[in-house]
Amino acid sequence: MKTANCIIENMGAGNWEAVIEIYQEGFATENATVETEAPPWERWNDNHRPDCRLVAKDRDIVVGWAALSPVSSRDAYSGVAEVSVYVAKKLRGQGAGQLLLNHLVSASESAGVWTLQSSIFVENEASIAIHAACGFRSVGTRERIGCLYDRWRDTLLMERRSNVIGT
Repeated sequence: MKTANCIIENMGAGNWEAVIEIYQEGFATENATVETEAPPWERWNDNHRPDCRLVAKDRDIVVGWAALSPVSSRDAYSGVAEVSVYVAKKLRGQGAGQLLLNHLVSASESAGVWTLQSSIFVENEASIAIHAACGFRSVGTRERIGCLYDRWRDTLLMERRSNVIGT
């Protein structure tokens, strides 16, 4: 496997145009999300943790992104977050996703997050492999959890518990 030659930086509003383009490439696969269109920046910004948003850049071009969203507004779950990782089509399979996810794990622990979870379509073997390589374990399959284009989809719920926070 070729390794992506990327640098990881914090994501800002100025990255949104590139982020949304990569997000839409994920929609096109019909294997990344049950969403069919990206929200406007303001809504996306409100629904994602500001301290755990990253972009991967190859020569100043955003080629991937990763972010966390809270799973609940309740204080008891303040250290539990859901993972999103997307890589541009041209760089898939080259290590950018795993690089982003490893950096996101570090950022999450710096932010006090003790549990990361990800809901991945069971057919998305590449994403499952990347998460496993970054210390996530399978919790179980959730059957018919979402419907995309009139087709019910199953997801594998994966989680990673921090060895640093909440031990």
